[in-house]
Amino acid sequence: MVMTHGDDKGLVLPPKVAPIQVIVIPVPFKDADTTGIKGACESAVYTLNQAGIRADLDARENYSPGWKYSQWEMKGVPLRIEIGPKDLANKQVRIVRRDNGTKVDIPSTDLVEQVRVLLDGFQANLLETAKAKRDACIVIISTWDEFIAALNDKKLILAPWCDEEVFYVLAYVSPIPLPP
Repeated sequence: MVMTHGDDKGLVLPPKVAPIQVIVIPVPFKDADTTGIKGACESAVYTLNQAGIRADLDARENYSPGWKYSQWEMKGVPLRIEIGPKDLANKQVRIVRRDNGTKVDIPSTDLVEQVRVLLDGFQANLLETAKAKRDACIVIISTWDEFIAALNDKKLILAPWCDEEVFYVLAYVSPIPLPP
């Protein structure tokens, strides 16, 4: 899973196996209402946890928001919610996806529904990407030369157990029933 989904920033965990699906990070500015921002973050975490979504709050004050973003990206948390003074004033939150980095501003009232949609999309995107990578590495071969070439290209090889023509003849000539 780490090899398949990881990137240069660190882990990318599928939401279904991630111990923390959503991390909420307060983004206070100077002269901002830090208690209001922290309260909104705690409320978001509580709402998500009540809905069955594994969420946590990173309220450490000795680290900058950028440092926290980087740390949680390395750990592979699927979604990051940022709440700053502008978000608090507009009654919205910013959600950032770990897999593609897209940022979405959503109203605080639609938080649970939108997070569920984003987590489902995240899971589906990881599955499709993994299947595409796997399928790009599989080579169907029928000769020894194709086998050697695919092996040198470090591909996964799908080879028949016997020649299809021989199997076809045996299926119609042999008195012993062969599997289909």
